[in-house]
Amino acid sequence: MRKIQKAVIPAAGLGTRFLPATKATPKEMLPVVDKPAIQYVVEEAAAAGLSDVLMITGRNKRALEDHFDRNYELESALTRKGDAERLVRVQESSDLATMHYVRQGDPRGLGHAVLCAEPHVGDEPFAVLLGDDLIDPRDPLLTRMTEIREREGGSVVALMEVAPEQSHLYGCAAVDPTPEDGIVRVTGLVEKPEPGDAPSNLAVIGRYVLDPAVFAVLRETEPGRGGEIQLTDALQQLAADEKLGGPVHGVVFRGRRYDTGDRGDYLRAIVRLACEREDLGPDFRTWLRAYVTSEL
Repeated sequence: MRKIQKAVIPAAGLGTRFLPATKATPKEMLPVVDKPAIQYVVEEAAAAGLSDVLMITGRNKRALEDHFDRNYELESALTRKGDAERLVRVQESSDLATMHYVRQGDPRGLGHAVLCAEPHVGDEPFAVLLGDDLIDPRDPLLTRMTEIREREGGSVVALMEVAPEQSHLYGCAAVDPTPEDGIVRVTGLVEKPEPGDAPSNLAVIGRYVLDPAVFAVLRETEPGRGGEIQLTDALQQLAADEKLGGPVHGVVFRGRRYDTGDRGDYLRAIVRLACEREDLGPDFRTWLRAYVTSEL
């Protein structure tokens, strides 16, 4: 089975939930503590051995390219100051992976964004990482997913148990168990089912490892929910007919996930990550306890 080396990161969204902050700044560049959210995602891909990253962008996303490029003027200024610590941190983002960029143009959903990656990916299996989900590096979800793909073939999705009242926010999977703990065989997928219609409490979160056969299916996939081409609909076809591109497996994730998809979750992600930082955590936790106590 071919080793997975390429990652695709869709980043063409307008970030309307964060206006006016995202009027001139890409949502993906909003800081989570002291790094933009998108850097956490690229770091995750690199940690899983994916050295080739394609970012699907759109208008007003030039800051993404600049962030992962070298900034010689800034590096020179830090060198003259003898600020080696900040110099290393500035250079980290440009040394993570080989970065590529393509514009989505007319954004028509996640499935369309993935289809834009076909000329770059070709006939190789690849990973898709969504920027709203940050996975803690202590929980190597993507590495586990690539191992399943390399062993079983086909595609692999990340699943998370959610409360029934939250199922309408996600794509939900119908599954069969396997002998391996935490690994299921996906038999069907429903995008944002109505309350009570979800096939299970296992929701798809923003990590996928896909067989290149998905491109042919996406080209024939009609716009679905919201008038967009849904990746979930294409995966449903792959799960229903393994002859199209092998089985679809799911990895049930029970680790640490930080959701930056809306303002409240974004703030909670910052607090959680700041509390766990060795350099910031002790003082920040002391202040946070005092603040919460004073507000109760």
